[in-house]
Amino acid sequence: MRPNRLKHLLGAALLAAPLAFSVAAQAQNEQFIPGLVYRTGAYAPNGVPFANGRADYFAMLNARDGGINGVKVVYEECETGYATDRGVECYERLKGKGPTGAAAFSPLSTGITFALTEKAPGDKLPLLTQAYGRADSIIGSVFQWNFPLTGTYWDAAEILVQHIAAKAGGVANLKGKRLALVYHDSPYGKEPIPVLEDLAKRYGFTFDAMPVTHPGVEQKSTWLQIRQNRPDWVFLWGWGVMNSASIKEAVAVNYPREKMFGGWWSGAEPDVTPAGDGAKGYYALALHPVGQVAKVHQEIMRTLYDKGTGAAKKEEVGEVLYNRGLIDGMQVAEAIRTAMARYGNKPLTGEQIRWGFENLKFDAARLEAIGFTGLAQPLTVSCEDHGGTHLAWVQQWDGKKWNAVSQPYEADQTYLRAKALESATAYAKQKGIAPGCLAQ
Repeated sequence: MRPNRLKHLLGAALLAAPLAFSVAAQAQNEQFIPGLVYRTGAYAPNGVPFANGRADYFAMLNARDGGINGVKVVYEECETGYATDRGVECYERLKGKGPTGAAAFSPLSTGITFALTEKAPGDKLPLLTQAYGRADSIIGSVFQWNFPLTGTYWDAAEILVQHIAAKAGGVANLKGKRLALVYHDSPYGKEPIPVLEDLAKRYGFTFDAMPVTHPGVEQKSTWLQIRQNRPDWVFLWGWGVMNSASIKEAVAVNYPREKMFGGWWSGAEPDVTPAGDGAKGYYALALHPVGQVAKVHQEIMRTLYDKGTGAAKKEEVGEVLYNRGLIDGMQVAEAIRTAMARYGNKPLTGEQIRWGFENLKFDAARLEAIGFTGLAQPLTVSCEDHGGTHLAWVQQWDGKKWNAVSQPYEADQTYLRAKALESATAYAKQKGIAPGCLAQ
């Protein structure tokens, strides 16, 4: 090799070395956060806005702050189609990515949550199941890696019964009435059934559980039965196209929408707009306000949408499920930030971030500091309660927008916690788990 050629190659190598070192160092200062999403298929109308809100929050943190306490967020989505097997495949593919592995998983599916509940303890990875998943996973001494922040389906069912009792003039007036649950025939849809069965016995009303097969488009026989039985109320526990199909069928059999109450995953814009004026009067639970109501929305507009880099259409920012995805992203980021206060401002392991989840506290001051005042609920998480709060209120669709029509209800934790503890204890016995809080 000619001396000049050798000198040129060595010089290039020396120049490239600092760059390679810089890239490697940067990669080591990244926190990997996976996203299990469904932007295609029957559940896409609901999955897309949630995914957009979550993606926008992480993008905003990177654009505005350079990440979380100086650690860049690397966010990667994996399409599950709401299928449990694909969700597990995504989990296995993403759990080891990044310098410290995945931070936490948000399955956005109760079926996927059930499957990952078996895997997360061995992999030491927290599961954020914001207002879904296993209701008994509020018991942190058994479900040490599950965090159903903001409430469970048992909370939702009990709150809806509180509401119809209040409208009827008290629980005594539920006696002799009839309640039907039209539910997605999946782990998600079945979750409220035990609570509604308990309350039917306690208050003396008839309860009909009416399953709808995936994906929920065909419901004619279900609603013909409702037309025949004429229940006093219908609770809707659907997802994706099932929700709007239920409302359309209610119109077809002339069942009043004012007697229909959806859970909080059956109360978003895609659930009502396909039914047009037929959806007017329909009720659903709410966990947070709708609209661009908080400072974080202004920050997302400024850092992303004003520059043409947002994940959604500008007019979709603030819709129900966009806001829920935004809150989900915030909860992950704040668990990381909480853990950093203990372990340092660096990429953290799932085990360290689990500690952050279990020590989360959103008081008024913290919500104001992160721009979520007026959007997210205050909550305090502990080993004793991985939910942190158990509040919801009722909203009604007026044909154009959702309007809050009740004050917040708190689910009856005296009853529900005892039920969760009984279920969690049985689960621990079945799985050979020795209940106990992880080291603080």
